[in-house]
Amino acid sequence: MIDDIDDGVILAARLFLAALFLIFGWRKVKDYSGTVRQMVQDCLPMPVLATGIAIFMELPVAFAVAVGAFTRVAAVLMAFYTLGSSLVEHRYWTVKGAGRVESLENFYKNLSIVGGFLLLVVTGPGKYSIDALYGIAAP
Repeated sequence: MIDDIDDGVILAARLFLAALFLIFGWRKVKDYSGTVRQMVQDCLPMPVLATGIAIFMELPVAFAVAVGAFTRVAAVLMAFYTLGSSLVEHRYWTVKGAGRVESLENFYKNLSIVGGFLLLVVTGPGKYSIDALYGIAAP
């Protein structure tokens, strides 16, 4: 009984972690040119490539986390992506004025999300996953 509850919690964690990225990844696709403009505004080198990477990470990789496919690898990728995004987009230590608090909150929110992905690396996908269904990784 406890194992079923644990696996249910892992499933919920995967879905909650992935939801944010799936929503914003779809928004990036729908407003592709706006996303590229944002990457240019943020002074990212190769903004078109950066946009492509962001869309790839936020749609297929986050979807893999949600359904529990190659979960540990996908969770590691998402942890690095989220940390990298935080260091690029939420540099609160460079922001002056009212925007500093929002940037600080987003930075530390993202660190919490990184922690969730790292826990998935340790726990694995649970039994309610593609990985468990096909024996790709021990739940």
